Amino acid sequence: MTSTAHTQVVQKQFGEQASAYLSSAVHAQGTEFALLQAELAGQGAARLLDLGCGAGHVSFHVARLVTEVVAYDLSQQMLDVVTAAAVDRGLSNVSTVLGAAERLPFADGEFDFVFSRYSAHHWSDLGLALREVRRVLKPGGVAAFVDVLSPGSPLLDTYLQTVEVLRDTSHVRDYSAGEWMRQISEAGLHVRNSSRQRLRLEYTSWVERMRTPPVLRAAILALQQAMGQEVRDYFEVEADGSFSTDVLVVWAER
Repeated sequence: MTSTAHTQVVQKQFGEQASAYLSSAVHAQGTEFALLQAELAGQGAARLLDLGCGAGHVSFHVARLVTEVVAYDLSQQMLDVVTAAAVDRGLSNVSTVLGAAERLPFADGEFDFVFSRYSAHHWSDLGLALREVRRVLKPGGVAAFVDVLSPGSPLLDTYLQTVEVLRDTSHVRDYSAGEWMRQISEAGLHVRNSSRQRLRLEYTSWVERMRTPPVLRAAILALQQAMGQEVRDYFEVEADGSFSTDVLVVWAER
């Protein structure tokens, strides 16, 4: 699939349900928000890029701590949701820009911080996007990436990627910790630290948020039941399809 074709898939997938992501508990809540906010203590003059902003939850959590937030996404419908919600919240320092993570329309060294949450698994080229992050960061600038983590084991990885793409055809890949560290380093960034979290996904809201077609919903449930006990135990799969997965939080510096 060409990058242009993938862009069209992403725009279609998320444009049709942009408002659902604003009210999604998975996206609106998370312990990582406190980590992101803590990083910005005393950084009131900073400019921050919310990369792959979705419905803008990162932007809204950090806007009052910095001078400016640029919410950046590939879906104009998502950006429209961000604009309206920022007005509702009285956040006049949040602006929006449309584009892909692999081609950031910003000058070198334009941002003090780049934060990205639950977006990287949609990027067509993680390495290129990370190089763009380095380029737009000031020397000494900080990047934070929060995303679903592949367990690394081939068996568990194959299962995770399969249910992800069945649910959402714009999914590219959940990367392992090792893949993240290598790609960040190759992009010229220095990994400062990382941590892991566990995320519980309630099946019905998970598939309804993406409007997954019935045939693919049934395939996910069938696959879950067909997998061995090792897979079901690791992901804590329940009879209704709900499950848990790992999340990686990585801090990097230019």
